[in-house]
Amino acid sequence: MQHYYSLDEIRLHNAWLTIGIFDGVHRGHQEILRTLVTGAHEKGCPAAVLTFDPHPAIVLGGRTDFKYLTTLDERAELLEPFGVDVLIIQTFDRALADQTAEQFMRRLVQILGLRHLVLGYDSALGRGREANTTRLAEIGQTLGYTVEVVPPLKDRDGIISSTRIRAAVAAGKVSAAAADLGRYFSVTGPVVHGDGRGQAMGIPTANLQVAPIKLIPASGIYATWAWVKGKKYRAATSIGVRPTFTPDESVVHIEAYLLDFNGDLYGQEVKLEFVEYLRPEKKFPSVKALVKQIDADIEKTRQRLA
Repeated sequence: MQHYYSLDEIRLHNAWLTIGIFDGVHRGHQEILRTLVTGAHEKGCPAAVLTFDPHPAIVLGGRTDFKYLTTLDERAELLEPFGVDVLIIQTFDRALADQTAEQFMRRLVQILGLRHLVLGYDSALGRGREANTTRLAEIGQTLGYTVEVVPPLKDRDGIISSTRIRAAVAAGKVSAAAADLGRYFSVTGPVVHGDGRGQAMGIPTANLQVAPIKLIPASGIYATWAWVKGKKYRAATSIGVRPTFTPDESVVHIEAYLLDFNGDLYGQEVKLEFVEYLRPEKKFPSVKALVKQIDADIEKTRQRLA
């Protein structure tokens, strides 16, 4: 899969294209990608994905608190197995937002030789989201491309969406998020030095440093899979402020105890996949009581991930 970081960098011919943020690359997104890639390759055309960074909610909505389900690198990694040929990550700014839909689509036709546009049911482009899928199809009649709309993917709770998944992760409902994503929600980061309390208690933990734009599950204890250098380990993971020791601290820590692991993790990249929420974070009356509970969490993790 070829990566480009601006529309100015690329020239294609007869491209099939989809446009969107694709945060999470969830099951609904996956239907769009399958439609795009299958159709494009049957016609011998390149399948391209155009996404934006930062999220329009940050630029237009002033959402300084916005958190992503997936970083750009994670998104690219998730897109590649679907057979996408070209990924374009276009900077989203006020100048781009102020373009009309027709101006923007004309540019895509010139740059990509756009022939077919595959969109989700709720897609809208142009200044003030002026053009929905019907309007984009009308513009296509003039500019020479066709539009295909992929219907929403639903379950008994409604339409699967990035917004719904963000809410689930933020509430600690990681199993519900996994059902919508089609995989476990994950965070990745290097292991950094902590305060050494876990080591002192005989339960050494890996302290992950995660990108600040990344959404973190709600505080609590989770059964997780930890990936280290391509190997998978069961891990009991704590997210929170460690109230037994630092109840007034506001910084949230992600600490994972890897079962059956021996070795030094400092500086290594670790990926945590969140399987199940086990219990809320709580303050214990003593270190002994905390250690007893951690032992129970480890055993529960061992059972859940057996």
